[in-house]
Amino acid sequence: MEPRPVTPAVETDSEVARSVALDAAALLRTLCVAGNCADGDLKRRGDAEANTLILDRLRAARPDDFILSEEAADDRSRCAASRVWVVDPLDGTREFGERREDWAVHIGLAVDGVPVAGAVALPATHQIFVTDDAPPTFPPLPARPRMVVSRTRAHEIVQRVAKTLDAELVPMGSAGAKAMAVVEGRAEIYLHAGGQYEWDNCAPVAVAQAAGLHASRIDGSPLVYNCADPLLPDVLICRPEYVEAVLAAVAAANP
Repeated sequence: MEPRPVTPAVETDSEVARSVALDAAALLRTLCVAGNCADGDLKRRGDAEANTLILDRLRAARPDDFILSEEAADDRSRCAASRVWVVDPLDGTREFGERREDWAVHIGLAVDGVPVAGAVALPATHQIFVTDDAPPTFPPLPARPRMVVSRTRAHEIVQRVAKTLDAELVPMGSAGAKAMAVVEGRAEIYLHAGGQYEWDNCAPVAVAQAAGLHASRIDGSPLVYNCADPLLPDVLICRPEYVEAVLAAVAAANP
């Protein structure tokens, strides 16, 4: 009897996100090595080359899906699609150019507007967080919550909320790095207001929700992706124990 041919296993969406994020992370780390890329070209090449790699890999793995990328032209044909990959090839370009650690690669998948799968790579620290990871065990709540905020432009609302909650501010670069600090248990709250786009938070939100964290707009409404206008200006990712207090503080700070 002839042996039956082995059917190759089909990658899940989370596995695709992981693989693509890891490859982009490796490329970006290589650019960061002294001598491989002049400082003046580092940010430009990082954005462009990571974007090309990600688009090529996603199109090969999921040829029927659509892609919304910060670094690619958007013809909005995606708007009628159910499955759309929402990606930021290099989140935290400023930090990447400064060769800091707090920059990331975001590979997210939205299905009918809902973030269902994704990966966030932190290439400088060789870390990756994926929606198919085992749920983390969070440490006990600290006496004061730690809130990760923008290292360059923390919004006034965020500062008011931090004061109300007596939160310790932890400045950080990339949105992905901030969100993963909460996933790792190094902070309890990530609150952002004042301007983001879908690619800034789709993958971080997918990973955070898979880890058991709360994620929403800062008024508590759902985060919806693949909108005609990709502006998505605010986000809250936090431990479930803080949701009620943070939303109440936001409402009081933004009457």
